[in-house]
Amino acid sequence: MTPPAPAIPRSLFLLSIFYGGMVCIAGVLGNKQVALGPLAVEAGIFAFLLLVVVSSAIAELHGPNVAKHLVWFGFIPLVFSILLVLLVLQVPASASMEPERLAAFELMMRSTWRIWIAGIIAYGVSQTLNVTIFAALRGQGTGSGGGNLLWLRAATASVLSQIVDTLIFITVAFYGLFPIGELLVGQMITKVALSIVLVPPLIYAFVGLGRGLDRQR
Repeated sequence: MTPPAPAIPRSLFLLSIFYGGMVCIAGVLGNKQVALGPLAVEAGIFAFLLLVVVSSAIAELHGPNVAKHLVWFGFIPLVFSILLVLLVLQVPASASMEPERLAAFELMMRSTWRIWIAGIIAYGVSQTLNVTIFAALRGQGTGSGGGNLLWLRAATASVLSQIVDTLIFITVAFYGLFPIGELLVGQMITKVALSIVLVPPLIYAFVGLGRGLDRQR
């Protein structure tokens, strides 16, 4: 008799679906620059911060190895979404489509090969680094029982991983095209500020949601 497949915890199942959605939408949101007071940043940062929070929450709930596998499996929707965009861009548009709508779509979705590659590399390195740092801080006694200084561990991992994410993405995508120093500094300051403000409450919300889901029968 074939043994039954192991049950997947509800929190892992639902958060993984959410994670895959954020991986795909982040690049689309990045087409808009938003102003947050004196700070300016691409809107994709909100989806990336949710990726950071979800991977940290899964590391807290199910261990860092599961969280790292989630990050690696995230390459699947990321790469396939890019391939689908490239395919759709090559398919002729309907004659009934308004020229303005078509131009807006192509302006948003077309990108250079350097930006595609920069996004893939930055995602893999920064998200893996986030889980690694979060798990290392927990291993040093800052929350082995689950919860102590959760906000600090998550915020620290997010800040460091977002700095690396910015360094990789801006350098790979734009180095040699124009001076990138000012852009690097501005993006880093904004992402660090958002990590400090948004990650602590969000990590408690997602960990609490996960524990609530896993208590359900």
